[in-house]
Amino acid sequence: MSTIPKNVIREIIKENDFKNPGEIYAYLRDGFKDIIQEMLEAEMDVNLGYDKNNVKNKQTDNYRNGHTQKTVKSQYGEFDLSIPRDKNGEFEPKIVPKYKRDISGIEEKVISLYSRGMSTRDIHDQIKDIYGIDLSAEMVSKITERIVPEIREWQNRPLDPIYPFVFMDAIHYKIRDNGSVVSKAAYVVLGISIEGNKDILGIWIGESESSKFWLGVLNELKNRGVDDVLVFCVDGLTGLKEAISAAFPKSEIQRCIIHQLRNSFKYVSYKDSKAFSRDFKDVYTAASEELALDKLYQLKDKWGKQYPFAIRSWESNWDVLCPFFKYTEEVRKIIYTTNIIEGLHRQFRKVTKSKTVFPADSALEKMLYLASLNVMKKWTQRYKNWDRVLSQLMIMYEGRLEPYL
Repeated sequence: MSTIPKNVIREIIKENDFKNPGEIYAYLRDGFKDIIQEMLEAEMDVNLGYDKNNVKNKQTDNYRNGHTQKTVKSQYGEFDLSIPRDKNGEFEPKIVPKYKRDISGIEEKVISLYSRGMSTRDIHDQIKDIYGIDLSAEMVSKITERIVPEIREWQNRPLDPIYPFVFMDAIHYKIRDNGSVVSKAAYVVLGISIEGNKDILGIWIGESESSKFWLGVLNELKNRGVDDVLVFCVDGLTGLKEAISAAFPKSEIQRCIIHQLRNSFKYVSYKDSKAFSRDFKDVYTAASEELALDKLYQLKDKWGKQYPFAIRSWESNWDVLCPFFKYTEEVRKIIYTTNIIEGLHRQFRKVTKSKTVFPADSALEKMLYLASLNVMKKWTQRYKNWDRVLSQLMIMYEGRLEPYL
């Protein structure tokens, strides 16, 4: 893209004797209007096939037929244009299309601000201050409504037939529903593709977190093309194990080790927490499941009488904690925690913190979708050592990955 020559810029400065940035802005605003106006006239010349002052080259019975006044919005505020007309009504300007009164890209700016958690009032004030355009809260809402079809398309897009790892978790919000404020869950599913890349597979807004709703989510994933998942990484929601087993019976379930530790430490007094944590580290860093069980029983002998519930939850959930131990460090780093999805939730909270209550499910859905797009733009690299991870998975789950490679 070419820039204005310095000598031209200096001549402009000399001729206008600018005193402050506001005068420069006003000059640019008027210049922008003049350029748009001249482009419209040039478009008419091309459409008719001859310049306004070169009638002798005219080869059409069509001709100019005055102008129509039109007020448009731009990044330099509002101004009036004179849209050329032709006798036959054939002229279709491209720089300022028919029926279009906003040439500013303001809609994209509104959606960008909305995606960062700004309220409709804040967006109104910012657009007014910067561009001099007065957008009502209702207009801001209407602009953001235009992404709803895009959300539907994204939420229903076809998915990969297999995902080595899928993480599931929910984040809760207050939403106005039929005149009352209720707590609802945003059910989030994040997948790791066979290429080692992260992707948000979908976000569903529903009643407070339940295994029944999760089953519906899992069935929807199947309907969108997911045939197989090697490992589901989840927290400790009651019934989630049964929901996964019903939808994907071949899949393993890895309960989040970090969540499990947090649950255990709830039963331990503060004075013992450091020693208890130190002893427990020997359990979840063990080289094998057999060694991990030995360490757990040693822990039980030492702390079991004092803190029985802290140990009991590990014993009762061992079937969904133990898959972790058969892997090497590369795989363990991926599946031992649902921090990957909790990190996503932290990004969601950043953009929703200004909203104590959402007016409707759709308002929350729009904001989480736009926040997701911003997060996924940063997910440009696959997992470290993914080749080694994939090699291990091909041995562990023989015959399940090969058809898709």
